[in-house]
Amino acid sequence: MQAGEHLMTFPRPAVVCNPVDVAYRFQEVHDGGPERAGRTVHREAADPSIVRFRDRFFLFASMSGGFWHSTDLVSWEYRPTTKLPTFDYAPDVREVDGALIVSASRAGDSPYFRSENPLEDDFIEISSGFPFWDPNVFQDQDSRTYFYWGCSNKEPIKGTEVDSVSFAPLGETVDLISADADRHGWEKSGEDYVVKAPTTERERLIMEHVGSEPYIEGAWMTPHAGRYYLQYSAPGTEWNTYADGYYVGDTPLGPFTYSPHSPFSLKPGGFITGAGHGSTFQDAHGNWWHAATQRISVNHSFERRIGIFPAGFDADGVLFSNQNFGDYPTVVPSGLVDPWKDTFAGWMLQSFGATATASSSKTGHDPASTVNEDIRNWWVAGSAEPGEWLHLDLHSERTIHAIQVNLADDDLASIAPEPDVKQKFEYEQRGHFTGDQPTEFRVEVSIDGSSWTTVVDNDADSIEAPHAFAALEKAARARFVRLTGGRMPFGGPLAVSGLRIFGLGDGSTPAPVTPVASRLDELTAKLDWDPSDGAQGYNVRYGIAPDKLYNSWLLYGQTSLHLPNLNAGHCYWVAVDPFNENGITTGQATPVDAASA
Repeated sequence: MQAGEHLMTFPRPAVVCNPVDVAYRFQEVHDGGPERAGRTVHREAADPSIVRFRDRFFLFASMSGGFWHSTDLVSWEYRPTTKLPTFDYAPDVREVDGALIVSASRAGDSPYFRSENPLEDDFIEISSGFPFWDPNVFQDQDSRTYFYWGCSNKEPIKGTEVDSVSFAPLGETVDLISADADRHGWEKSGEDYVVKAPTTERERLIMEHVGSEPYIEGAWMTPHAGRYYLQYSAPGTEWNTYADGYYVGDTPLGPFTYSPHSPFSLKPGGFITGAGHGSTFQDAHGNWWHAATQRISVNHSFERRIGIFPAGFDADGVLFSNQNFGDYPTVVPSGLVDPWKDTFAGWMLQSFGATATASSSKTGHDPASTVNEDIRNWWVAGSAEPGEWLHLDLHSERTIHAIQVNLADDDLASIAPEPDVKQKFEYEQRGHFTGDQPTEFRVEVSIDGSSWTTVVDNDADSIEAPHAFAALEKAARARFVRLTGGRMPFGGPLAVSGLRIFGLGDGSTPAPVTPVASRLDELTAKLDWDPSDGAQGYNVRYGIAPDKLYNSWLLYGQTSLHLPNLNAGHCYWVAVDPFNENGITTGQATPVDAASA
């Protein structure tokens, strides 16, 4: 891709950028000790279930006190509910007999709810259920209905046929998926697949109670071309390696065969990581999408966000999710498209490594944190007064197409009031804030640093939008970018984890690279390559066939990669794509040398 190749003519397509820009709800968590002891206040939504129902998408996520809905996958509106439990985890939503059925996880009996008009909050409890975690309901074309559940590092995911009205089991319960981390490297627990010693008392208690074995959870069933794809997640939501794999069967209850193309949803690198426990769905044009959980996990291990990625099935029936540059702008098409060729907007990151300065800074939170492509650290202004600013010098003039403002939750526990509703859990007490918090900021661009043009204005009527993304109506030429804050949630200071500028520079793409790839053991490969002059980073693609490099790992500032997440018994191919602000240079598929395996 050369500079200028993706300059778009009008009308522009709809473009979005992960993490999904919705009004994530504020939560309170504390360890149940003295008031406010171990307290954190942060935004959270995870375990997304998305279905298309009556020409509208409905998104349910953990700890949200409601749901979001959209007609176009671009703009989402939050709808609170008084009928569904606030504190149940991993809500599942599917259409059964022409209505939405919602269920979620809890320690006691987990009820089912039915709705014909969810925007009217007409949810009615139809069954008390039983104690289950991570549920998934699926109704087949013959109207027979099935139920899958499981969230454990000891028990398998299970399934059974159920009555479509009462949801009472109609047959025996079948064990379906268990962990097999000795052969499925991606199921191994830990950050970069390494489990580290706990650093807090809460982490110690949890590890003592549950151990460090991978969790197998998050079932989701998708039928395609007469076969049944039972998806699941591993190894744990708090790690960058959280991913979704799948088994395939000829009937909804199997027997199922593991797909060696697993995981099909994996995003261990880039600005925000993680792509597990999600849902696979189609839009009105027949395009497939996969929604998944992405993690921040700084304020709390369950501080999470939502990502939506193009997906599909190839000619051989392999399920995939396109997560190449999975936190760069993505086109939401207006017709049926190729998810590999037609969904990347072509806009590259212009802000990485920019010179960042600020009006003031809290100790330990400097402005450089806003341009290092890591959502897990952030700049914080030195005061909570409106008017604090962040300034980027991109070092040269370039074309800007879109801007993403990623806000962070910094020490809100010291200023937030008590939450509106609370509930006690085994290790902690949780609270939920039901009201909206104002979030005001303005983004301006300039060629010379003196004359400024406003391109984004989040005014007083805007609710909290921690990952606000704006595709400019008309591309702008600029070298400088300035973000100015107004009122922030709970009256806190402006805190930014990423001021991300997307567009195209005026230079050339990097030179190609050829990796040296060797198999260290059945589950592990090592990759090295020489640096490419001018590269910002490298997108490593890999898979078990040279034309099916469906997994990827986005890297900044490194020229090697340890891959301990392979499937035993299968050969692998890799390609390394260097990229910079001007575009991407596609690498060639290279076999992984198995001589030392």
